[in-house]
Amino acid sequence: MPPVIPGFEHHRVPVADGVSLHTAVGGSGPPVVLLHGFPQTHLMWRHVAADLAVDHTVICPDLRGYGASDKPAETDGSVYAKRTMAADIVALARELGHERFALAGHDRGALVAFRAGLDHPDTVTHLACLDVLPTLDMWEVMHGVTAAVGFHLYLMAQPPGLPERMIGAAPDDFFGHFLDIWTTDRAAVPDDVRAAYLAACREAVPSIVADYRASAGIDIEHDRDAGSTLRMPVSVLQQDWGAALGFDAAGLWRTWAPDLRHATVTCGHFMAEEAPDDIAKALRDLLAR
Repeated sequence: MPPVIPGFEHHRVPVADGVSLHTAVGGSGPPVVLLHGFPQTHLMWRHVAADLAVDHTVICPDLRGYGASDKPAETDGSVYAKRTMAADIVALARELGHERFALAGHDRGALVAFRAGLDHPDTVTHLACLDVLPTLDMWEVMHGVTAAVGFHLYLMAQPPGLPERMIGAAPDDFFGHFLDIWTTDRAAVPDDVRAAYLAACREAVPSIVADYRASAGIDIEHDRDAGSTLRMPVSVLQQDWGAALGFDAAGLWRTWAPDLRHATVTCGHFMAEEAPDDIAKALRDLLAR
């Protein structure tokens, strides 16, 4: 049996024509939606979700194109635009009976959460983004040999065909590479969870690539056209990428989020698994604002 979040129930929730999201739901109280990153599924929140479920309704979906959620074909850039994926999350919460909710995302999920905050400011009450920059800023700070850390961004930005074939030829090597190099505590992703992540990614190469490809195209357009800022309280937790790549991470985020609390962490990228107590506390602090 694949690992699960203990005490959570699993649902398939329709969110758009032909698209349902596999979702784990647990707890009771004010709703909090947690969005996973790459190359993961909703399981990355297993520790934090259990903590928050003591006094919140916690909703952990697999994003469109990931895990056990539907994976529509990339007919055009909008299918995996973060605007579309954010609309999925608003529809998901509404289907589960929540018109307003707090939202936290990690990595790819943080980009979806960011777009949801901009597009649906009356729906998202609080926003947390873990270990990303907004798409527009991300591309601006990637330069020189230091950009090699983000080689996958450039690979999956290529037109359909080549990246899918290259990654599909050795998916466990490709996705496992990031599970290895982005963590400082290998024990934080135990063997059964790692196997679940790799199995999920192995079956989702085209849709994962499409998600990344959208961030080299339509997502940039949406960031440029936004013309607005995040109106809700925002917390951002990041590794110290600014020091490594030469930019002011907090300053970049502050242009988008006037009510910002920004902090750097000492753990690896998979912070909800490496330091779940710290992340749960940061989210509780955000929800209290």
